[in-house]
Amino acid sequence: MAKCPKCGRKLTLFDWKPNCPDCGVNLVYYGMEERLLDEADAAEAEHAKLQKRIDRLKASFIGSKLTIARIVLTLLPIATLLLPLCTITYSGPFIEEVTKNIGLIELINVITSLDIDALLTMLGSGIVGTSFIGYAGALVCLLLSVVFIVISLLMLMLACSPKGNPRNITLNIITIALAVASPVFFNIFATNISAVFPDFVSGKIGFGIFVYIAALALLLGINIIIAVKGVNVKYKQCYVGGIPAEEYFELVEKGTDKAVIRQMMAEALEKKATDAGKKEEVKEEANA
Repeated sequence: MAKCPKCGRKLTLFDWKPNCPDCGVNLVYYGMEERLLDEADAAEAEHAKLQKRIDRLKASFIGSKLTIARIVLTLLPIATLLLPLCTITYSGPFIEEVTKNIGLIELINVITSLDIDALLTMLGSGIVGTSFIGYAGALVCLLLSVVFIVISLLMLMLACSPKGNPRNITLNIITIALAVASPVFFNIFATNISAVFPDFVSGKIGFGIFVYIAALALLLGINIIIAVKGVNVKYKQCYVGGIPAEEYFELVEKGTDKAVIRQMMAEALEKKATDAGKKEEVKEEANA
């Protein structure tokens, strides 16, 4: 059941008038000024919190020369995938020897033309099953490493958050582990397929995969350096009712009485208006 906000009288369905039957206060407009002030403070406080996130976002990308270099090093591994990651050679008594260099473009073609049913059949084969487990493992590990690179790039937006550095380093370590596992699986494929078809198929790891792993190691290195040195986040000063936002949040956290905070706001705004008036007078005197 509703109560009068001023005198506390319990209101019934018969109290349909806008005024309280006891104290006569207008139930609609009573305390509206206070509510508007509370809403204004809440809006300014939310803006102050959002501004801090924006400042951290800017610092994550352009906070220093190291953060700018980190963006380049995050994209560099993807570029190295254009290099030959491995080579597969087909030969035989009746066909001309063909060597295929496998890079990012060839991988995309393999993925888009992949026949899942045929691959599952080969994985279950007693003859070439082990070979294609290595093939599938190499492909999956490499693709997952690329996925983690993309995630790392997106997570740069939160790089200056409290958990930003540990998260970036963890993602880099996982990415390197997957990248290292890829050639290991490919070696399993190459060894077994050569054993089954010694005169027809052979595989060899290309130099591109080592360049790829080296680029990932550089990314890990710069993230460690940034974690050690830190990034200086330049926070824009925000105010809540004329009080610096940090001071306002501290007062609220301590449970300071709202009336005391309002008094501090009034004094801060009055001082600000006085300072602005003095500056205007000095400006007018200088122009005169």
